[in-house]
Order: sequence, then C-alpha cells, then structure tokens
Amino acid sequence: MDQLSTEARGDRPATLSPGQDTGGGDRSRLYLPAGAAAEGPYALGVDPAGAGWSYSSLRVLELPPGGLHPLATGDSEWILLPLSGGCTVHLDGGIIELQGRENVFAEATDFAYLPRDVHARIASGAGGRFALAGARCERRLPARYGSASEVPVEARGSGVCAREVRNFAAAGTFDCDRLIAVEVITPAGHWSSYPPHKHDEDVPGREVRLEEIYYFETEGGRAGYQRISPSRPGGAELLSEVRSGDAVLVPDGWHGPAIAPPEHPLYYLNVMAGPGSGPDRDWKITFHPDHREEGYR
Repeated sequence: MDQLSTEARGDRPATLSPGQDTGGGDRSRLYLPAGAAAEGPYALGVDPAGAGWSYSSLRVLELPPGGLHPLATGDSEWILLPLSGGCTVHLDGGIIELQGRENVFAEATDFAYLPRDVHARIASGAGGRFALAGARCERRLPARYGSASEVPVEARGSGVCAREVRNFAAAGTFDCDRLIAVEVITPAGHWSSYPPHKHDEDVPGREVRLEEIYYFETEGGRAGYQRISPSRPGGAELLSEVRSGDAVLVPDGWHGPAIAPPEHPLYYLNVMAGPGSGPDRDWKITFHPDHREEGYR
C-alpha cells in the first residue's frame, strides 16, 4: 500500500448495517468476528449509527510503513491508542508523538486525546495498529498527550479472578467529556469482567447508563469467551468465542465473565459512553444479585 492510499479512502469507518438494533438475543448483532466490520484502513469500525445507539465508537486503524491517514473528528472526541507500533499526530498546527509499544500484552502505552471538530493526520514510519476510541460529546476539550508512565495500573480481583486493569481514560483519571476507556489483561485461565454486572439504566447514586464495546486480542490464535445475559425480557444475550480482532457490543444486560484460554492471556479494550457519562462522567455499575463481589475486589 502506498503512502497516500489510506488518505484517498477518506475516514469513513466500516460499520454494521445502518440503523441495526443491537438489542435482543440475536448473536450476529452483538458479536463482530475479525473482519466482519472492516473497510479500507479500518480493520474494525463501529459507530453509533451502525451499532444502533447514540454515543460509543471504536475503530482499529492499520497503517503500513510510511502510512498516512486523515481523520476528521466530527461531533466526537477520540483517544488514539497504539496497539502495536508508534505514530505521529498532526493537528491544529501541533504535533503529538506517540512512542507506542510492541503489542498490547507488553505494557501500557502513551496515547493522544483528539477533541471534536478538528482535522488530524496520523502518520507511522514503521507502521502499526491503532485503536480510535470515540464518544459523541458536547464540550471541545484541548488536544493532549497521555504519558504511559502516568497510566494507573490496577491489580483487580484475586485468585483465578485476578487481572490487570490499565485505567488510561477511566472516569476520574483522564479528563474527557463523555468517553471512558480502559484496557484489561486477563492471565491465562483466569476470569475477568466478573462478577457479571450491568450499566444499562440510570439509578441515582448507584448505576449510570453506558453503551460499551469490547475489543479482544489473544496470543497463539487461542479463543477466549465472552458472556452477556439479559437484564430484562428480550435483552441482550451472548456466549461467544473471542479471538484477536473480534469485538462485542454491549447495549444492555449483565456482562461477564470474560474468560482467558488456559495457555495464554486475554486482552480487551473497553470503550464506554452514554447519557450518564456526562457532564459529571461517572462509572457506576450494579453487580448481578446471584454473584458475590470478591472477584471484582
């Protein structure tokens, strides 16, 4: 692929069928196997219109060595997160250099916050893969660099529910208007996103309504598993294998566990936004009443 070929395609993401309803138990509306929502430079493209909701987006951009990609942020704020490789972001006369990382299992990475209503150009000399986590928003915050050394890394859970959470854009960690995003490394054979929990209604002081996307990577081609169970009649339901490049949409329902294969760790990126994430941008969840909370704590 030549240097300008990605630019010629524009920055329209691949999506699900326009207006598709993600609710209910239809597995095809919740589980996106690798390549199912790919177009042009995007290996994955989920936007609100395609997902059938209002706020959350996720794109996975693949750039060859010397690759260049223009991005119009539109009505959304975005975090550019290297999955592998590094890049340079040019916007509004400024430059943000991202060192990136070898792969998602290696370490936390630096990242860039891109506000709504700007035009950016993403360039990578060595090539790489980059997640663009987005949320429709109202406020136009300044573009910023996020340092890898300042990402809070949390050891959550215990025993076979122990996992590592990289809270690079968690509520209260990094300032966004609506976007909330974290990475999770689940060790081989462990459970995470556990106990099952939900955030599909607004309950003052207890729960905040958020749309959520899971993006997965595994090692060695092994499969993990993701579970969603209904929180109300006709709600979302899924039990699916997940491998590198797969995504799962969570419009509602109890989600979890996410299960790593016995031989290899499981990575996922969580992207969340919703009417409850602004203006105070909070993350409150309700645990499934049939499960205790030790796995989370």
